[in-house]
Amino acid sequence: MRLTEPRPRKYKCGLSAPCPSKHLAFRLVSGAANVIGPKICLEDKMLLSSVKNNVGRGLNIALVNGVTGELMETKTFDMWAGDVSDLLKFLRPLHEGTLVFVASFDDAATKMNDESRRLFEELGSTAVKELAFRDSWVFVGAKGIENKSPFEQRMKNSKSSNKYEGWPESLEMDGCIPLRPPLEA
Repeated sequence: MRLTEPRPRKYKCGLSAPCPSKHLAFRLVSGAANVIGPKICLEDKMLLSSVKNNVGRGLNIALVNGVTGELMETKTFDMWAGDVSDLLKFLRPLHEGTLVFVASFDDAATKMNDESRRLFEELGSTAVKELAFRDSWVFVGAKGIENKSPFEQRMKNSKSSNKYEGWPESLEMDGCIPLRPPLEA
């Protein structure tokens, strides 16, 4: 009789371990070159993906209520041919505690200006300062965060290390984000 190895159990969004209570499980995958779209999964729900047909070139962003974990909005901003003012109008009015999930696709930086970079820094990003043409970027931040987000990765677009011709490899990041306690009335 041969014992088979038990298959490792997968948890929400494919995590290898469950998140503690009052935490949200997430997985972000940046796009691969300009071919495979990015994905944003939260609590086992695919918020953005090619299959859902709601991703696009540039920044793919999901806004989530940081107290309830409910999806508020998803949107795509073309940072190659689009208008950065659309991104600014989207980020400026965010409420305290809003979680911001970002996955890049193709080019996330060309149209970024100082204000858009500053808004992402205020959400906890450290990599957005250096984000450049065709870099891969995944990030989770929050409005009102007091320090830098632990959930961020950037892969530089570099001829010597690119996995695809003209593009770095896609990034994948997952983890558990604590929900905020509701504000006292």
